[in-house]
Amino acid sequence: MFRSCLVCLVILLCGRTPTDRSARADDFPLFVVPGHEADLQALNDLHRLHHPGSFITCTLWDAWLPQSSLWASAQRRTQYRDAFLAKRIDAEGYVSMQQHRGMAHSEGWPFPAWQQSTGSGFHFSIADEVWAIQSFGLKPLANTDGWEIAGAEVRGIDPAVGLRLKGTADTITLVTPPFRCGTIVAPFARIEWGARGTRPQTTATIEWLIEGEQPWPANRAVSVPVPGEMQFANIPLWRQPGHAGLLTRYRLRIDHARGMELDLKSLLTAIDTRHPITNSNYLQGCHDYFCWTHDLDFLRQNIGRTRQALEFALREFRVRDEKHVHVTWVGHDGRSGLTKGKQGQNTPRPGLGVGNNYWDLLPFGGHDALATISLAHALRNQIALEQAIARHPEWNIPQDVAPPDTSALSRLADEIRTDFQTRFWNQERGRFVGWIDATGQVYDYGFSFVNLEAIHCGLASDEQAKQIFSWLDGRREVAGDTSRGADIYHWRFAPRATTRRNIDTYVWAWTSPESVPWGDQVQDGGAVLGFSYHDIMARLKTNGPDDAWRRLREIATWFREVQAEGGYRAYYAKPGRGKLQGGGTAGGLGLDQEFLESVLVPQVLLQGFLGFHPTPEGYTLQPRLPRDWPLLTITGIRLRDDVLDITAHADGRVEVQRRDHP
Repeated sequence: MFRSCLVCLVILLCGRTPTDRSARADDFPLFVVPGHEADLQALNDLHRLHHPGSFITCTLWDAWLPQSSLWASAQRRTQYRDAFLAKRIDAEGYVSMQQHRGMAHSEGWPFPAWQQSTGSGFHFSIADEVWAIQSFGLKPLANTDGWEIAGAEVRGIDPAVGLRLKGTADTITLVTPPFRCGTIVAPFARIEWGARGTRPQTTATIEWLIEGEQPWPANRAVSVPVPGEMQFANIPLWRQPGHAGLLTRYRLRIDHARGMELDLKSLLTAIDTRHPITNSNYLQGCHDYFCWTHDLDFLRQNIGRTRQALEFALREFRVRDEKHVHVTWVGHDGRSGLTKGKQGQNTPRPGLGVGNNYWDLLPFGGHDALATISLAHALRNQIALEQAIARHPEWNIPQDVAPPDTSALSRLADEIRTDFQTRFWNQERGRFVGWIDATGQVYDYGFSFVNLEAIHCGLASDEQAKQIFSWLDGRREVAGDTSRGADIYHWRFAPRATTRRNIDTYVWAWTSPESVPWGDQVQDGGAVLGFSYHDIMARLKTNGPDDAWRRLREIATWFREVQAEGGYRAYYAKPGRGKLQGGGTAGGLGLDQEFLESVLVPQVLLQGFLGFHPTPEGYTLQPRLPRDWPLLTITGIRLRDDVLDITAHADGRVEVQRRDHP
């Protein structure tokens, strides 16, 4: 029977008792469990090791890093506040990824690039294009050969801003040199440009030419925002009638342009590399920030943006009608970017299999289980936030963007859960699939991360959760899986990300998956440390604290051994231990460098075993201690304007100390 230590008594020391600062070298949190000093020291060391990397402005990590760091560091509050308020959200409501500069949609993931997709790009300047220079040897155009430019004087090519033009007529036209690519790899035309001396009536358009068309068809110009300072424009040509076939040229037109100055840095065919999870991640991060800080000024400034972000996700992915995330963007319908040739070799299908989330080599998309999990979790939290706002009119939260109907959203959240349990459940294999493509094909490579996050976020039924763990713990083997039984936890610090070999289903740019040995690619039998967080939290929910502690203790033992040999890089440099990924090198194990989410693992002590969760109006506390823990103490919990030290005892008592502020 689980020993669930519900809070029987809370001792709140309201006198703000002084903290014994001599007991710690600094204010960084500590986890303490008497009798388990070695394991807890390892977990404290793990926390300290990965906390410095717990901030980035890229939206991919917004659901993981803020919750892991806002309570542990005052600095993170300022960083995330500024980042969330500055996050780019387009006019439709899509939240930008904000990863490094790439060669695709400027607000999406950096790749697949036009260089990988049979597309075309014209770059008059390569300033700041570090990734493209390193990856593709990108070079700038040295002249305007092949371009047709009318109504403007060419004033040269500047290394920083590109082609410089001065309007000499009322209309400027720029026609690219001929190129040839399918519209499937060019759903967007991406322009980076800037202008000075424009007038209120100045307008800009872009046109395209399909192979076999001559002259340029009439009435096919698409409006482009007239730039001021240097900026991107991503033009969704895929929405336009007639955008089908083989592209051969673009034409830009600027009217009321006489006297204006125009800088054209680049114009390229762009894959739609947006991810359908950015809005959910952003909502989660903003929710976590407010719950930890109770920053009402932030909420007042940002509530309209989060309401817009939620509405975009519900509308764009047809969630109200279909009860799950259905991604229909070009290249995101779930089909693989590889197909088998006559000799059994993989043949790329450029434009298909574009990534949709953290697992950027795998298609996902279509009817997307992982995106549905992310949205369902964010939706529940947004409902709780909106309900709190309604209960507190004294917060003075603006309603410029109308608040949603939380009753309707609550019903929708329930419907999503019901739909998820049937739509994505593989009855034969007893686990959730990753996605279902536009043709109805189901993809199930034994995605441990999908299944564990589904349990953690409350989308799995109790019976489904038990079946999932019977598979992951090796009590039940799935026919056809490459990894079974104890081998699923071969890497020790986490289960394999997938348990079935995949040499067929990737973005087209990953052309030879069969050449990479099983387990040497994170997304094919490898493992990621950070997502052991979902494993342990799911075990706590399904199997109880003893099983969750068993798994966490195995991670602590592994980490001690790794540190004793000099850390991750030294330990895994020895043959036979696995291949680390990081810093541009592909591999099977995600631990450091770009794997910032590793900081998630020690959060299970706070959120899981202590059961501490901030809310829009305070916090909840429901400890669940393993049988052999006399108590759990966590120090340095920054909540609102307080710093708390909390001890949960085996007998159900809980002590909450509020520190004096220096």
